[in-house]
Amino acid sequence: MTTSNHSSVTEFILEGLTNLPQLQLPLFLLFLGIYVVTVVGNLGMIILIAISSQLHSPMYYFLSHLSFIDLCYSSIITPKTLVHFVSEKNFISFLECMAQLYFFLSFAIAEGYLLTAMAYDHYVAICSPLLYNTFMSQKTCSIMMGMVYSLGLFGAIVHTTHMSMLSFCGSHIVSHYPSFFFIPLLTLSCSSTHINEILLFVIGGFNALAPTLAVLISYAFILSSILRIRSTEGRSKAFGTCSSHLMAVGIFFGSMTFMYFKPPSSNTMEQEKVSSVFYTTVIPMLNPLIYSLRNKNVKSTLRKAVGGR
Repeated sequence: MTTSNHSSVTEFILEGLTNLPQLQLPLFLLFLGIYVVTVVGNLGMIILIAISSQLHSPMYYFLSHLSFIDLCYSSIITPKTLVHFVSEKNFISFLECMAQLYFFLSFAIAEGYLLTAMAYDHYVAICSPLLYNTFMSQKTCSIMMGMVYSLGLFGAIVHTTHMSMLSFCGSHIVSHYPSFFFIPLLTLSCSSTHINEILLFVIGGFNALAPTLAVLISYAFILSSILRIRSTEGRSKAFGTCSSHLMAVGIFFGSMTFMYFKPPSSNTMEQEKVSSVFYTTVIPMLNPLIYSLRNKNVKSTLRKAVGGR
């Protein structure tokens, strides 16, 4: 890699998940299987929600966008990873790296805010059911989704713009597996790295803490309302409504917290690889499984779609 400054950098060397040749093919098949399940699951969820009138409600409107986001940000990372398992030359150009960084950040940040919007939807459904159709109108849902994507695009623009202006010094190997949130910390050794670290924690901290606090506040009100329900059946139904979303929130924000909010001294390359594999490939596969296997309406619609009873 050329080493004078950012304008002369043309490509990065990518470090794979393993250097053992005998593991390349098994890992390729494993990741290919995960990606196929991810595409089929998320695309299937989008199509199912689109064609079924039973699923035309705000909850499933948000769920279809969650599947779209998962499909997109998995497709930004996984195909490139599959190529590197079978390719002898594992390089990524500077422009390609910046583009991948931008789109991945856009969808990852948007997912955090979308999960927050879904928490608000559950809050209104449980705490103010009589006003649900008023508060969660089609116009309101569209505005909320516009804000979700706008926040994702804005956060990605700020971080990617600053990244593209930094100087790259020395000879560096870029790990493809730590997600591109973390690439600045792994690949830069110049004085400007400190500024980028601060920017990373400011933007990353806000995009993690703001949705997390909003979700916690929403579920505090939801829990308070559920505890006031007298019937056991009513409580069970209310908890069932939230269970899938709580699992998705826990997996997403839990993995993000483990990945980015720990002391730098505790980081190891192996930990980063495992964390990033889970974050970039496994989560997009899990979300449609969580919502399809734990949602009666989705399972019922799916059975009808395939001709079952």
